Amino acid sequence: MNKQDLKEALWWHKTERGKIMCTLCPRYCEIGEGQPGFCYIRQNINGKLITIGYGKPTGFGIDPIEKKPLNHFLPGTKVLSFGTAGCNLGCKFCQNWSISKAKLDDINSLIASPEDVVSLAKKYSTPSIAFTYNDPTIFGEYVIDISKIAKEENLKSVMVTAGYIDKQARKDVYKFIDAANVDLKGFTERFYYKNTFSHLNDVLNTLIWLKNETDVWFEITTLLIPDENDSDEEIKNECEWILKNLGENIPLHFTAFHPDFKMMNKISTPHSTLIRAKNIADQMGIKYCYIGNVNDTKNQSTYCLNCGSLLIERTWHQIKLVNLVKDSCKKCGNKIPGIYS
Repeated sequence: MNKQDLKEALWWHKTERGKIMCTLCPRYCEIGEGQPGFCYIRQNINGKLITIGYGKPTGFGIDPIEKKPLNHFLPGTKVLSFGTAGCNLGCKFCQNWSISKAKLDDINSLIASPEDVVSLAKKYSTPSIAFTYNDPTIFGEYVIDISKIAKEENLKSVMVTAGYIDKQARKDVYKFIDAANVDLKGFTERFYYKNTFSHLNDVLNTLIWLKNETDVWFEITTLLIPDENDSDEEIKNECEWILKNLGENIPLHFTAFHPDFKMMNKISTPHSTLIRAKNIADQMGIKYCYIGNVNDTKNQSTYCLNCGSLLIERTWHQIKLVNLVKDSCKKCGNKIPGIYS
């Protein structure tokens, strides 16, 4: 590794045992000389914590913003998307495992400065940049530098994340972030510990912090896995918690699982399971619940809660703005929560 490749990390300190403790996420890895943390891309090199993923995306894509998924944030627009290698979770059902479980040596990473990333977004006229594919928490320094420049250039920044981040570090990482989709992967500690090697309460704490202490627009996604996190009881408990702690207007996405990585033995989520989950959320008072990873225009579209008019029609990621003018229903004037300009 060349010296010019070395970017010293934030959020770490030396321990009494002569190792380094990374304090970016609640894993608090204690890392010996020459060793990486759980995420692979934060390493102890010559007694300093180095973020070797800084400036090294694994590739770029231009996606519909709805693919993140974000349904109430600049609907119908494109977003420049990228990630790096590594991840600070160990999800057995990871849909991007070829990236999240890779080391930089294993894949063809690119070289892109924060200025390069912003220039690329401007080149392709995308109004926002998404940190996604793997969990952007682990390249928080890169996120900060890109999102700061993006803000100066009137571009918005999006985190697609599991929300597994330290209470102090998140204040820095989210300083210039405009929107986030947070994966609430289940609603029991057992599920989190068994299937992701992380803890539920840390994620819930991040969601409460986003709601109460930031201006970040955020939505929640739960991937429903048959016989793992799709029971009526667990779905009800999740909705009840959201209503109590975040409010009725936070969009909630229930999405379909497809067998992948270390869960090849599971079946794909039946469409009926997604409908059942949405019906529970609707009945409990979640105002904007959607289903994803399936073709279902009715249950992916947005409607006015006042007059019932169709506002945004979604067929997969094809978007048609029907009766939405700025942030309001064209027919009755009812305001729709979100960011629309």
